[in-house]
Amino acid sequence: MKLALPAGNFDAYLFDCDGTIVDSMPLHYKAWKQVLAEWNCEFSEERFYAWGGMPIIEIISTLNREYGLTIPVEIVAARKERLYFESLPELQPVPEVVEHVLEKHGQIPLAVVSGSTRDSVVASLTTLQLLDRFDALVCAGEYQNSKPHPEAFLLAAEKLRVEPRNCLVFEDTDMGIQAATAAGMKSARVPPPWVRNRTSQR
Repeated sequence: MKLALPAGNFDAYLFDCDGTIVDSMPLHYKAWKQVLAEWNCEFSEERFYAWGGMPIIEIISTLNREYGLTIPVEIVAARKERLYFESLPELQPVPEVVEHVLEKHGQIPLAVVSGSTRDSVVASLTTLQLLDRFDALVCAGEYQNSKPHPEAFLLAAEKLRVEPRNCLVFEDTDMGIQAATAAGMKSARVPPPWVRNRTSQR
C-alpha cells in the first residue's frame, strides 16, 4: 500500500520510529508482557497501542499510579529494553515509510522523533541499516514534555534549522498526530500492522 501524503512541498521529514519506520510494536509488546507479568500487572494490547509514543518511564509510572503498584521504574525499564534488544533479529521495516526515507535522503534533512530511548532507536535503526539516513535524533529523555505535546517535534525542527510549518511528520499514533498538529506541522498517518498486513495480502 502507498501512504497518503498531504499536498505541498516540505523542507524536512520527521519520522516517529517504532511502528512508523520499524515494525517493532509487536516486539515491544512481547517484551512488555513478559516483564509486567513478573509484577502481576495487566497491560492490554489495546492500551499498549493507545499509549504509543509514551516514554517507557512514563508508562511504568502511570501503571504504578493506576494499579497501586510499586514496580521499580528504572530496573524494570532496563529489563524491558534488554528483552526488546534480544528480539532485534526479528525486526522488520515498514516498507511504505522506508521508501520515503530512501527517496528523500540527501535531498532534504530527515529526523527521527521518538518516545523511545536513544539506545533503543539507535539499535532499531542500526539493525535495519538506516541510522545513517537521518540528520538528527530526538529521543526520550531529551525533552521535558512527551507527545501529544509538540516539544519533541519543535526541537527536531530546530535541530534541522527548518520552520515547523515546512515539516512533514510520519506517525502511527493519535498522540503523535496530535503533537505534530500542535507543532503546526502537516502529518501522514501510518496504519497499524494489522491494517498494513491485510492490505498487502490483497
